[in-house]
Amino acid sequence: MPVPRSASLTLAAASMLATAACAQDYFDAAPNGRAYDQSPAFAAQTRAPALLQGPELQMQVLAEGLEHPWGLAGLPDGGWLVTERPGRMRIVGADGSLSAPVEGLPQVDARDQGGLHDVSVAGDFAQTRRVWWTYAEPREGGRNATAVATGILSDDGTRMEQVERIWQQQPAWASTKHFGARIVHDGQGHILVGLGERSDPEPRQLAQDRQTTLGKVVRIRASDGAPAGAGVEGWLPEIWSIGHRNIQGAAMGPDGRVWMSEHGPRGGDELNLIEQAENHGWPLATYGTNYNGAQMGATQVEGTDQPVYYWDPSPALSGMAFYDGAMFPEWQGQALLGGLQSQSIHRLRIEGDTVTGEARHLQGVGRVREIEVAPDGAIVLITDHDDGRLIRVTPEG
Repeated sequence: MPVPRSASLTLAAASMLATAACAQDYFDAAPNGRAYDQSPAFAAQTRAPALLQGPELQMQVLAEGLEHPWGLAGLPDGGWLVTERPGRMRIVGADGSLSAPVEGLPQVDARDQGGLHDVSVAGDFAQTRRVWWTYAEPREGGRNATAVATGILSDDGTRMEQVERIWQQQPAWASTKHFGARIVHDGQGHILVGLGERSDPEPRQLAQDRQTTLGKVVRIRASDGAPAGAGVEGWLPEIWSIGHRNIQGAAMGPDGRVWMSEHGPRGGDELNLIEQAENHGWPLATYGTNYNGAQMGATQVEGTDQPVYYWDPSPALSGMAFYDGAMFPEWQGQALLGGLQSQSIHRLRIEGDTVTGEARHLQGVGRVREIEVAPDGAIVLITDHDDGRLIRVTPEG
């Protein structure tokens, strides 16, 4: 749905009804285009009732011409730090101005799903100018892996200074897929990083290996990358949870708990509550199937933790945020997740550990890669395309 720069698009009531109908079509669809032959482990684990309520929405394109934007972080002056997968970081001003690429970033391996990924700023950024980011780091022999770096953004916003790589995923692998790489701060001086398992059959098995960081969530000290993991004997000291496939979204909920979304194979996208020392099952347990149609593992495996919620067919979930603002009071505390394949925003009402409703908004907006909530309560998202856009979403009127 092409939208000209600085234009506003109002989604009329008819569009909202169409959205609700499409959402119900999605919930009723047979997974992977075949007869439904998998059963959830508990009620409300999938296909929650469709949420139909919600205001009419309008969109304003603040910036366009971004090449596969991936990460998004708000700045105190109302601007946004945006990463582009080929290895660039830019500032989009509150007025929509687009800066030249920030200088001083490390080299990335930008093949396929690699490149520059998530970005996060310190809570006291106005004083410290501290930034963190994740990226596909080139290693020896054509291998690569996710790395975490930090630096100080210069006062004029043109250069990253005092750059230090503080953590590396091990082992490196000759793959161009499944880097994961979302960052979330835990409020205790640490960051949790959700990591992919590199996709190929051999490294995929390492998601269950406690001596590697493929397919894991790691918890490290934000200042220097020192390990602060779950403290389980036999696990690497930074590992917080295991058994992940390709984490693409991460956010702290209103109650301080950390949630992450991840891609399943041809279905089986998951929403997981990330708690200390849990095993989320991959590749032993999954609600997805192989791309050749074969079953992959079982849906329930003893000793592994079930996803709070799963999707089948897959919307290809990406970035996420919990709504906290004044513009959409009826959405307060609800989760917003981007959909790459669904090209929409998925809104979830979560009560305790249960998803009790789901709605889809802005269908056709593009491949939503990341979502954030602006200080004034507007929803801000980026679309992952050759000509990606940064879009501000507000209620009509």
